[in-house]
Amino acid sequence: MMDGMNRLPGRGVRGMRGSVAALAAVIAVASGAISGCTSEDNPADPPVITPASAAQAPPLTTAPAGTVHRFAGAADGVLWDKSANAVSILSDNGRTVTLFTPQNLDVPRHIIRLASPATAAVGDGNGTLYLSTKGGYFRLDIASGRADKVNIQGHEHIEFSAVTRRPDGRIVLGNTDGTVFTLDAENAVTADAKGFARIDSLAYQGNTIAVLDRAQSSVTTLSDSGDRTVHALRAGDGATTMLADDKGRLLVADTRGGALLVFGVTDSLILRQRYPVPGSPYGLAYSTKLTWVSQTATNTVIGYDLSTGIPEERARFSTVRQPNSLVSDGSTLFVASAAGDGVQAIDIRSAG
Repeated sequence: MMDGMNRLPGRGVRGMRGSVAALAAVIAVASGAISGCTSEDNPADPPVITPASAAQAPPLTTAPAGTVHRFAGAADGVLWDKSANAVSILSDNGRTVTLFTPQNLDVPRHIIRLASPATAAVGDGNGTLYLSTKGGYFRLDIASGRADKVNIQGHEHIEFSAVTRRPDGRIVLGNTDGTVFTLDAENAVTADAKGFARIDSLAYQGNTIAVLDRAQSSVTTLSDSGDRTVHALRAGDGATTMLADDKGRLLVADTRGGALLVFGVTDSLILRQRYPVPGSPYGLAYSTKLTWVSQTATNTVIGYDLSTGIPEERARFSTVRQPNSLVSDGSTLFVASAAGDGVQAIDIRSAG
């Protein structure tokens, strides 16, 4: 799936080690208050901080592991779809989705040019990608390479910035003004939740939708209907990316704070682990056994084993420059360069 790409992260992605940290302070959901944040001019707006972003990568000093395949342009996200046997890359301008088979990353299967820029993407694992855009989202069929725009009636001028798809098939969209919209089967808005500064990423675990807001460095869960927030926690000093893995966890990169955060959402929203990761952690993925975190300041990716609750480093690889986006099919880790240096394929079967 594309966390990033919702900032393409989706479920086809898989990614820790260290001591369990103390629980983060609960954010007062009703007030939206976050300790250490400063208020904007409008007192009704939630307090915000300067959003964190990936560190600019230095020139390569070590050859990337595995094989590097050329890709026209810089990547904003990468997804994997098992059903369609496809690796999908969203360009950094949001205008193009390029589809490959993992066995041939040199010749695209399809190149789809979108009618308007996509801001985020997620896959359903069954051959379809969903990409947020102004006024709605695209539904892209991987097999045919066809992308159809779905317009949300009454919301044609809204800049949607994040997208996910609930297990029941309903699409959830976030916008740049800090509102999350839950759609029904006919793509009509049935509920919205406000109180965020901005919506940077959406993910789900079970029936729980989680929201990442970079300007508040927070993770928040929504009610089942999507009409209100339920729990919220501060997510480090500058969270940037979020991914739901296949073990029931929410993984968050605290890029400014230099840490990988692991949240549980079963009964409540709980910060279960905080492990230091230097070098500006950003990209997230998971494979069969490991959680993968990229360090954009060092052009490195690290695989952590989270199975014991005390994360342990199991693998470390040099990457292409600016490794912002990762995804795994279980045997290969795909790393997409946000600097135009191609897509890297690393055999991780010995690591997990």
